[in-house]
Amino acid sequence: MRVLGGPLPRMLELVAQEVRGAGEVLEVAAGTGLVTTAIAPVVGSVVATDYAGAMVRLLRGRVQADGLGNVECIERDVYALGMPPRSFDAVVCANVLHLLPELEAALRALRAVLRPGGTLVAPTYAHDETRTSRLVSRVLGATGFPGARRFTAASLSAAISAAGFEVRRTEMIPGLIPVAFVAATAP
Repeated sequence: MRVLGGPLPRMLELVAQEVRGAGEVLEVAAGTGLVTTAIAPVVGSVVATDYAGAMVRLLRGRVQADGLGNVECIERDVYALGMPPRSFDAVVCANVLHLLPELEAALRALRAVLRPGGTLVAPTYAHDETRTSRLVSRVLGATGFPGARRFTAASLSAAISAAGFEVRRTEMIPGLIPVAFVAATAP
């Protein structure tokens, strides 16, 4: 599977490693379920959310087709999750933080639903990491790509730390636009 230079397979592998054995996992911006289907077999349960009803319908279809009985698919906005505080062992937000105009509010919402010591897994396209990724990102922007910010691995880690998480892992996954893989722990 090749997506923007090929970081997706490694990203899915790392996400699954980070959440393996977690009881209850929240995935925000689940889209069509690529990450959902990678993590569901290695965790107790997944609540997979997306703000777009059409995406949630596609996600449900994929979950049913794959026979994943431990996944609940619901329409939710990252800023208004409507979940009880401290209700998840892990939160996954893959390839979405660069799209969010209110990053700090989103990270606060994610931190609020994590149990103390819970894991945040936030692989995110690092549009500003290399000269090539900056150029590709600018071209995408000129064609209407909705990115709200252009991260480097360092700036993504700093934003997550500033939201009160302890960043414990940062890894760059090479690609035309590389992915900054960040895993952090909630206080």
